[in-house]
Amino acid sequence: MTQRSNLDAMISGREVVICAGPGGVGKTTCAAAIALHGARLGLRSCVVTIDPAKRLGDALGVASLTNEAHRVDLDPPAAPGGGLWALMLDTKSTFDEVVTRYSASPEQAQAILSNRLYRNISGVLGGTQEYMAMEKLYALHSSGLYDLIVVDTPPTRHALDFVDAPARLMRFLDNRVFRLLMSPTKVGLRAIGAATNLLLRAVSKVVGGAVVNDAVAFFTAFEGMEQGFRDRAANVSALLSDPRTGFVVVTTPRREAVDEAIFFADRLSGSSDRVDALIANRMFPSFGTVPPGMVAAMDDDRDVAGKDRPSSNLVYHDVEARMRILMDFERISSREEGHISELAQRLPGTAIVRVPFLSADVHDLGGLDEVQRLLFAASPTSEP
Repeated sequence: MTQRSNLDAMISGREVVICAGPGGVGKTTCAAAIALHGARLGLRSCVVTIDPAKRLGDALGVASLTNEAHRVDLDPPAAPGGGLWALMLDTKSTFDEVVTRYSASPEQAQAILSNRLYRNISGVLGGTQEYMAMEKLYALHSSGLYDLIVVDTPPTRHALDFVDAPARLMRFLDNRVFRLLMSPTKVGLRAIGAATNLLLRAVSKVVGGAVVNDAVAFFTAFEGMEQGFRDRAANVSALLSDPRTGFVVVTTPRREAVDEAIFFADRLSGSSDRVDALIANRMFPSFGTVPPGMVAAMDDDRDVAGKDRPSSNLVYHDVEARMRILMDFERISSREEGHISELAQRLPGTAIVRVPFLSADVHDLGGLDEVQRLLFAASPTSEP
């Protein structure tokens, strides 16, 4: 007797689903398909990509995506009350929104936004993308506009940066040097100016006095905003560990992809987070095994060719060729299943969804609907 699909049961009651895994495994397509499924169920679903490869728009048939949620026209339409929205994170725009939100006044916000140091680092500073993705996720969730938010992360190790972003920000804000710089009385800045005057002069000769002045002006303008970042990081950390947030690892059965997925799963399982579902994408199909007796018969007939079954018998040779191709297919399928089973053993109790290799790439909503159907097809168990 069939039951709800493993993935359907996993996302039930979830408000946030984070899809992570190696690069090139169809993670973006799976994230979009999960959001599409939510829309088909009557949920207001939003899929967010922080992957700079910009594949989400292609999968949804949308020419371009921006930092603002764009509604996707579905055919057939979503269930009553539901809908599908999509956006691609723009790190710079999100950073500007964060500065404006945490500034005590429009003047403070303008002082930071117009600062040359800020303009140069806001889009390229290490870890900025992951932190801004965290900010965007929290803003979307707290807006109350969406029932389900699906996040498509960059390849595995960068996705871990996204998950770790709140804790890393807290460590930075608690750093002794940063607290000295951000002293509300500016004692820190005065002390640095007095104690390291020679050092600043030396640095100015290398990078230019304007750079040093911009840095001092940036920290001065930043005064009083760190508590907003601190509070937000704590809130996002709580959201990521909330039972209403689910983590899905997407991989393919390739050896290197499975190794990356194992790394990610071990990291998540060793923290307060967890892996709620595993999607094994692009699985080679199994057409069944060739009976051992038939294999032996083919080998015997090859040895006595020209006696019982002459080589001129084209029908026989065609059947033999097909049987040997079937044997090759089964070896590939068995090897891939072994790789996925190895990963599954590291994730006991995790729902496993196997998606077969499709004959064509997903480049429109029709193909996305097919992936959605395969992901959420009802199955009796999580085993093959």
